[in-house]
Amino acid sequence: MNPGPWLVTGAAGFIGAAVSRALLEAGERVVAVDSFNAYYDPALKRARVGRLEECKNFDFYRLDLTDGAGTGELFARHRPSTVVHLAAQPGIARSLTDPMAYIQNNVVATMNVLEACRHAAVGHLVYASSSSVYGANSRLPFSVHDPVDHPVSLYAATKRSNELMAHTYSHQFGLPATGLRFFTVYGPWGRPDMAYYAFAGAMTRGEPITIYGDGSQQRDFTFIDDIVEGVVEVARRPPVADDSWTPEKADPATSRAPFRLYNIGHGVQVTVNELIRCLEELLGVRAVRDHQPARSADMPATHAEVGDLQEATGFRPRASFEYGINKFAEWFLEYHNP
Repeated sequence: MNPGPWLVTGAAGFIGAAVSRALLEAGERVVAVDSFNAYYDPALKRARVGRLEECKNFDFYRLDLTDGAGTGELFARHRPSTVVHLAAQPGIARSLTDPMAYIQNNVVATMNVLEACRHAAVGHLVYASSSSVYGANSRLPFSVHDPVDHPVSLYAATKRSNELMAHTYSHQFGLPATGLRFFTVYGPWGRPDMAYYAFAGAMTRGEPITIYGDGSQQRDFTFIDDIVEGVVEVARRPPVADDSWTPEKADPATSRAPFRLYNIGHGVQVTVNELIRCLEELLGVRAVRDHQPARSADMPATHAEVGDLQEATGFRPRASFEYGINKFAEWFLEYHNP
């Protein structure tokens, strides 16, 4: 078995920093990679990495994963045993106006990671997919066993392509690969472009918040601590081939190759209006609402079916939305000091 360290890409990001910290606290060696993309304030990313640099067994590299040669060299130098690939260009709305950023950072970068994993004999690749891949699917809760052939944003299409690319490498080269479809991750040290964080910022500045539609949209909010637990538990269990898989009854979530897909969510829905009411109470300010027409790339509802993940790892999300949004508000007020 490869005795190398864990390698976490996107380690200056919200989930990447949290996963890296959990691994370090568990005594693991972590090699971390990030490009400090300026999609949102790099100062927040530097602050996350600064907290990690206080830990032992942590090495950080500033690297753009679209650099195939640089990515391959880093993997060859450290020979990681497990790779948690979280680096990506996030954001559904921007994918409508800057599509090439998503092709480069989500497709090309993931291709380079797959090639590097192959040549470094990585024992398990865990990579970030997204609930957005369910697209036009209307059957709730979303199940990994349902087909996902109708994405409604380029971001979703790139995430679905990552799943297909990973399966190819599992099939051709025996690379154990697990895709995790994240559902609206939130909490302290979160992403400023996400609605809950953007709303909090605008509300404390006395600015209107923009709501696309009537606010009845539902999201499966999943607290960061639960996400981290699920990621680490999955990463410690490389998938094996499913000998019962047949082309006649092709299950999208499994394969004859060492490949697996899981939803990772809370399994409980919260509306945008409920989110706003909670923030008003916790931040002590009233929201000024600016309603705009619903966007075609936005899904009206997300809801994770997480039974497969629970069966495979014992993972069960514990944080209620009330608990999680309170923790976010406490951190937000301390970090930003509005």
